[in-house]
Formats: sequence, C-alpha cells, structure tokens
Amino acid sequence: MAYLLLFLAIAAEVVGTSLIKFTEGFTRLWPTVATLGCYGVAFLFLAQTVKSVPVSVAYAMWSGLGTAAVAAVGAAFLGEPLTLTKVAGIGLIVAGVVILNLGGAH
Repeated sequence: MAYLLLFLAIAAEVVGTSLIKFTEGFTRLWPTVATLGCYGVAFLFLAQTVKSVPVSVAYAMWSGLGTAAVAAVGAAFLGEPLTLTKVAGIGLIVAGVVILNLGGAH
C-alpha cells in the first residue's frame, strides 16, 4: 500500500510540475490553483508513504522518477527536445534509484 501511495504522490507531483508552465508565473488563477492542489496531494501522499518506507528510499524514488517523468512529459507534450544527453541523465537517475533500493535501505 505504501508504494501505491508513493506512486500517487509522484503522479500528483508530475502533474503539478507540468502545469507550472500554464500558470504564467502564478498569474493565472485556475492553473495556479491546480498546480498548488497537485502539490498538496503529492505531499499528503508522500507523508503517508514515509510512515512505512524509509525516507531515503521514498525521496529517491519521488525525486528520481518524478524528474524522469517530467522530462518525458516535457518532450511529449510541451515541445521540449529530448536529447541523448537528457536520456543518459534520466538513465543515470533511474539507475541511482534502483541501486539505492537494492542497497539494503529497507
């Protein structure tokens, strides 16, 4: 259950981060409300997750997988280029998350 909450936290954070562009510097009301709401949900789920998952593991997954997902959303929907350097960086981030999880942090 904790990892489901973590997945939901990551998803909410990715949606919120993806919406930031549409807030135009927090000058547009509804995109701003949606962004902040997504972040609120994300932190709520993350806080529930760390009750049973070590903070180091939860945060590594949150930040690493969230970063990779935001890069993918940017490339797929926001017109951002997906270069070989970005793909390599995302691969290294994901590898770091996997290594941390395998490293006995549980």
